Amino acid sequence: MSNNEQTSLPSKYNPQEVEKGRYQFWLEGKYFEATADPDKEPFSIVIPPPNVTGKLHLGHAWDTTMQDTISRMKRMQGYDVLWLPGMDHAGIATQAKVEAKLKEQGTNRYELGREKFLEKSWEWKEEYADFIRSQWEKLGLALDYSRERFTLDEGLSDAVKEVFIKLYEKGLIYRGEYIINWDPQTKTALSDIEVIYEEIQGKFYHMRYPIKDSDETIEIATTRPETMLGDTAVAVHPKDERYKHLIGKKVVLPIVGREIEIVADDYVDMEFGSGAVKITPAHDPNDFEIGNRHNLERVLVMHEDGSMNENAGKYQGLDRFECRKQIVKDLQEQGVLFEIEDHTHQVGHSERSGAVVEPYLSTQWFVKMEPLAKEALDLQHEEGKVNFVPERFERTYFNWMENIRDWCISRQLWWGHRIPAWYHKETKEIYVGKEAPADIENWEQDEDVLDTWFSSALWPFSTMGWPNEKSEDFKRYFPTDVLVTGYDIIFFWVARMIFQSKEFTGEKPFKDVLIHGLIRDAEGRKMSKSLGNGVDPMDVIEKYGADSLRYFLLTGSTPGQDLRFHWEKVESTWNFANKVWNASRFSLMNMEGFTYDDIDLTGELTLADKWILTRLNETIDHVTKNTAKYEFGEAGRHLYNFIWDELCDWYIEMAKLPLYGDDEVKKNTTRSVLAHVLDQTMRMLHPYMPFITEEIWQQLPHQGDSITVAKWPEVEEKYHDETAAAEMKRLVSIIKSVRNSRAEVDTPMSKQIQMLIQAENETIRQELEGNRDYLERFCNPSELTIAVNLDIPEKAMTSVVTGAEIFLPLEGLIDFDKEIERLENEHTKWTKEVERVQKKLSNQGFVSKAPAAVVEEEKRKESDYLDKQAKVKARLDELKG
Repeated sequence: MSNNEQTSLPSKYNPQEVEKGRYQFWLEGKYFEATADPDKEPFSIVIPPPNVTGKLHLGHAWDTTMQDTISRMKRMQGYDVLWLPGMDHAGIATQAKVEAKLKEQGTNRYELGREKFLEKSWEWKEEYADFIRSQWEKLGLALDYSRERFTLDEGLSDAVKEVFIKLYEKGLIYRGEYIINWDPQTKTALSDIEVIYEEIQGKFYHMRYPIKDSDETIEIATTRPETMLGDTAVAVHPKDERYKHLIGKKVVLPIVGREIEIVADDYVDMEFGSGAVKITPAHDPNDFEIGNRHNLERVLVMHEDGSMNENAGKYQGLDRFECRKQIVKDLQEQGVLFEIEDHTHQVGHSERSGAVVEPYLSTQWFVKMEPLAKEALDLQHEEGKVNFVPERFERTYFNWMENIRDWCISRQLWWGHRIPAWYHKETKEIYVGKEAPADIENWEQDEDVLDTWFSSALWPFSTMGWPNEKSEDFKRYFPTDVLVTGYDIIFFWVARMIFQSKEFTGEKPFKDVLIHGLIRDAEGRKMSKSLGNGVDPMDVIEKYGADSLRYFLLTGSTPGQDLRFHWEKVESTWNFANKVWNASRFSLMNMEGFTYDDIDLTGELTLADKWILTRLNETIDHVTKNTAKYEFGEAGRHLYNFIWDELCDWYIEMAKLPLYGDDEVKKNTTRSVLAHVLDQTMRMLHPYMPFITEEIWQQLPHQGDSITVAKWPEVEEKYHDETAAAEMKRLVSIIKSVRNSRAEVDTPMSKQIQMLIQAENETIRQELEGNRDYLERFCNPSELTIAVNLDIPEKAMTSVVTGAEIFLPLEGLIDFDKEIERLENEHTKWTKEVERVQKKLSNQGFVSKAPAAVVEEEKRKESDYLDKQAKVKARLDELKG
């Protein structure tokens, strides 16, 4: 739209109308595409890829709105911004969804076969990727779709293979038999952080195992009696005097009848229970380590689905929990089980299926973590470390990295990156490579896929074209500038990106990692399906628009803190958007025919003009600095106060004087200030509320095609006027005090009243005289007297502002006693303020430690409060006299 084609905004702000079609306009203009312009400094963010398993939730909306705000501001500041979109294949989660769908259709993946099943999974991915893109559009996210990636696309698969092969060649990926977390429902291994621990009421089963060729027994206790079928030893501490004579002897395992040895191991805690523990190397991680030390047999007693196998004897085929019931009954009958004690303990559950996790002996692929973790930890002690915001989350990261265990990376799934390893059918030799061996007929590829987080860990550099280090995007946009994510995946994702990036690129993956909390309901509860308290961001947008949702999310909490969702708060941000709309509409109605070239701020400026330009400068400074520090709430507070209180409630009202007057020169100066201030305000507000600001900006006198690429506002010193700001502050205080006084005695603004102002000195008198038109317009006096030495009327309402006293003679309108009571209350108020500030100034600790400017400000307040106290006291004395 050209400058001369302004049309008035509709009278009612309708976010649905404002937002409709706007995203398409941005995409067609290619405003979100990174340009690789060598004259611009690059700035890059990669989106945390959402899972292709369903709709985006409020947490996604919050996370992506922060990234959008950062990227929009940087683009306006002249950076070449790349905000790269993409999605995650989400192995277990997606496979579970596709399998559930197949079940509804009366089939399963085994009937379909691997190839057909993967076709169905890709169909699912396409459907949900479209869905997610439509939600990104609704939120107004400034994403560069020309570079969109998916964790299973060809380039990323190449990166995954490269990393796997390199780590394998370095001996950092190995295959071994270990106790892993096993999900019997989805029949796959889980890494430690995919296990959620919940406190449950369980039992401690106390048993006595008989010692061979003896009348003695040894007491042990367990929470999982079904695993005793796989016991291969009993362990005691070597220094435990109670059992020294038994070390090396045999125990006859009840029910099974197998003879197992009593071994001595330092791991055993002499103080806990009986000081003797059963050892089941195939079903417990600690027992596995003890078993290795003593060369014990590993007897697996369960199938992958959690049912008992052939090693469980007569219990074969029973579910593990059914077996527990049966074995407890049998042990009681045999007199082996002598006590069942209630026991509250933490039990691991699968994050995906909710099934109780089984520690399970299995051959899996692992990443050796110690050397990789060390490299990543060393990085945090260097100058170029990753900057955690808030800083306290670095400790969380350290805690995990310093206590890291090897990472189980194989998953018994079909959907995902298939492990690039082949086994020779005869020799069982392992071959690892990007392509299958030449004599493929003699080899079988590993059936398993890699943990989803293995590919996500490469996201910041694999999306940029790595391992092709000649990739222009990789050279220009990596490392990225900021990653935005929740504190719940610092371990899952942030830590892994840091060590993989350091290992493979020699660099950190991002300069800053901005950590946010979780979104909770109004009562502070986590949003969940079971509670039914989730809120769909699309429902919020439908009701209040994307701008209102975005502004609420951005300004509703401080960095790192959780955010509570309140519909009322979203409604209040809609009210704010409505205020912006109405102020802009009023301004545009007074700018008919006014073009960008007509904007001229060189004319004579009123006090209100000078003040609003000064406040604009201060707001630009606050908003720029706070947004750069990710303090969106603070930036939003400054924007809100400036727009609502100062621009709308004061400046626009004051601008009506010249706008409705006959002086064309003054009119044009006011229009110029209004056009300039609104233009700059829309630009500042744009990263927070992109739709409404584009709509208004397009109708304001402007240059350029879209606000998305308009220049970010900068402080202009020539429009900074501290004197005008102080004068305006006094003027506003006077107007407010008159309004308050009128309200106290129910005198409406429409009724004219006599008004007297006593100025502290001649300078203030002249200043107020120069602004007489404002005082007359906003106080509606029948007569206004401004003087240094007034003949003060006896019966009058009085109020005190810095540098002046206001008197409203209210003969016949006021209850004399009530006015004395009001003044006494005011005198008490100023007395308390004086006491408070004097207490502070008499505190030597405060005076010596506080910055000089802070102490000076307190002294200034003391002087001001004493002055107000004295004036109120004098007026009281007069009325009482």
